[in-house]
Amino acid sequence: MTKINVPIMADLKAKGHQPEYLFWVGCAGAFDKRYQKVTRAFAQILNKANIDYAVLGTEETCTGDPAKRAGNEMLFQMQAMQVIETFNSYQVQKVICTCPHCFNIIKNEYPELGGHYEVMHYSSFLQHLIDSGRIKLKKDAFANKRITFHDPCYLGRGNGIYEAPRKVINAFDVDFTELKRAKSFSLCCGAGGAQMFKEAEKGNREVFEERTEDVLASGADIVATACPFCMTMLSDGIKYKNKEDSVVNMDLAELIEQNMEI
Repeated sequence: MTKINVPIMADLKAKGHQPEYLFWVGCAGAFDKRYQKVTRAFAQILNKANIDYAVLGTEETCTGDPAKRAGNEMLFQMQAMQVIETFNSYQVQKVICTCPHCFNIIKNEYPELGGHYEVMHYSSFLQHLIDSGRIKLKKDAFANKRITFHDPCYLGRGNGIYEAPRKVINAFDVDFTELKRAKSFSLCCGAGGAQMFKEAEKGNREVFEERTEDVLASGADIVATACPFCMTMLSDGIKYKNKEDSVVNMDLAELIEQNMEI
């Protein structure tokens, strides 16, 4: 595996440099083997585009989102205050998140605790890099592929970000198709609201199974995702349906990083 040079906030501070952006990796990006590949891909994009950024490394902890969604407000506030204290110690102003759950809670719920930052989801940041010409793509990379996109709940309905990920995908010459339930009518992958961390409740079927059927019905060769939870659930759904040979789940960062011209 190729080694990637990822700047650490503490190291840059020791050199007297204040990076413009903090790349918030998130728990999945740090520990989940599949999503580690997405973290690496996005870091590669930042490096190739010469973005002035850093990560917290071992100083990064959980945002407290799972605790809050599960109803443990005290634990959430303890975790959030620890993150805010770390941010403020480095005078962080701009934060980029690959996880919509981290993005949502830092953007919308940290201000109540005194944490005020400019928070961006990486789909919007990627769109900005493409629109500004900071990165150039091999337009025909997916010329013979049909791609669809699954809207993460905390990105779409939670924060109204629908167009950015679609513009990123359509930066390629691609056959893009919408799922029958998309944008504000999208169906959850089944992992939101801390469901990722508990046993499924009684019901007729798993949510991820029904959502995977939406993907298969679209006839897409690639289902793009922009959330670690969604990636886990849809990848599992594709395996559950024995469709690994015909459908692949890729993250937006992977689509871009694998097909950059710079």
